[in-house]
Amino acid sequence: MIKFAENFNEVSKEKAFDKKHRNIINYNIGKYDVAVTRGLSRLINLEHAKKKGHVIKWRVMENLDKLLPEFESNFQRKGGKVIWANNAEEANQEILQIIKRSGAKSVIKSKSMVTEEIHLNEFLESHEIESLESDLGEYIVQLLGQKPYHIVTPAMHLSKENIAQLFHEKFGTPVDATPQQLTLKARELLRDKYLSADIGITGGNFLIADTGSIALTENEGNARLTTTFPKIHIAIVGIEKLIPSITDLDLFWPMLSTHGTGQNLTVYNTILSGPRKADETDGPEEMYVILLDNGRTDLLAQKDQRQGLYCIRCGACLNGCPIYKNVGGHTYDTTYSGPIGSIITPHLRGMQDFKHLSYASSLCGKCSEVCPVKIDIHSMLLLNRRDAVNQKLTTSSEKLGWYFWKNSMLKRSKMDMVGGKLKNFVMNTFFGKMWGKNRTLPKVEQQSFSKQWKDRNKQ
Repeated sequence: MIKFAENFNEVSKEKAFDKKHRNIINYNIGKYDVAVTRGLSRLINLEHAKKKGHVIKWRVMENLDKLLPEFESNFQRKGGKVIWANNAEEANQEILQIIKRSGAKSVIKSKSMVTEEIHLNEFLESHEIESLESDLGEYIVQLLGQKPYHIVTPAMHLSKENIAQLFHEKFGTPVDATPQQLTLKARELLRDKYLSADIGITGGNFLIADTGSIALTENEGNARLTTTFPKIHIAIVGIEKLIPSITDLDLFWPMLSTHGTGQNLTVYNTILSGPRKADETDGPEEMYVILLDNGRTDLLAQKDQRQGLYCIRCGACLNGCPIYKNVGGHTYDTTYSGPIGSIITPHLRGMQDFKHLSYASSLCGKCSEVCPVKIDIHSMLLLNRRDAVNQKLTTSSEKLGWYFWKNSMLKRSKMDMVGGKLKNFVMNTFFGKMWGKNRTLPKVEQQSFSKQWKDRNKQ
């Protein structure tokens, strides 16, 4: 717990005062804000759409035990295979078994946060299997040896000059190459990989129960190429990504794209329902869907906080969060950063190690305001704080501090027992290094307002 919390505090301080970093993030999020504002204005009744999405996801979580077998049955009927994985280790081992069984040597991947969650690239590399990201943003951060910075835009923290320099060093492109030239170079490099890869791996934006299908939404076409050319397609999807019916996509696809990028719909939207059939000309010979738990049922068991599983991974709460805008995505040291990451990570990876994320919030409520499925995110953060206290994960000094603060605040006579001089001394002594290092601490008057009021009335 101490290691993760200390790292978060140290990196936060560094990033919050890194003007170059903040300029890049504010510029990119500024462009996002303009696009999303324009996109949301096209929706006739946004509030109704949010409520409808919330109710559908609520129904899914209440009936997960029925909908998951329904999806499995319908998908298997079309020739697909379903694998259940309790954790990251099981998911990785299942993928490795498929690779070994097929004699595959290389893997091409489309953008997937779940594969980041299970650290699939590192796992495959440790077994000498090449795994290449095909999404441009993911490809860039992979070249840098970094993790995605953002749920939707993995390379948000980089300027076009940063990327041009990277491609110049790696591939010899001009150091002043334009974004269009860089994209063409990436496309040139990746095309051969699609044709030569033995296995394609994707995530899934939605699992459709009544048709036994996975739905993918993207802007570059890399997911379609990843699922079309290789002989085997593996989709790794969290169990919470279920929606009851294919008709629900007319709500969720536009809400995801509008809140994610400001588009009415993303450029490519694909529904996959199993491997290639005899009368079809393209597609994989085998298709697997790995249903990943990895702590999700632990969160599902928390009646007050299971709302966190409603998330459709649009990234809107990250872009609206004042903390995220200042400290950035890598600071969280988690797969899912920002407000949504702060509420689900303590349940997925342990409250003891990640309780500090629930305190990395101003509780302004912006995250809840922008959420397309009306997750009450800022309230969930408070519930996580409550759970951390109930599980006795707070330090002795923290307990002692809150004890004295609570007792003094509950009674005016105790607050007025000492004057401003002593109060200022206590504040500077205990909070000077922690809070006062980068801000001016307030100065307490010698007499409280209450005492001044009483003295004035006496006179």
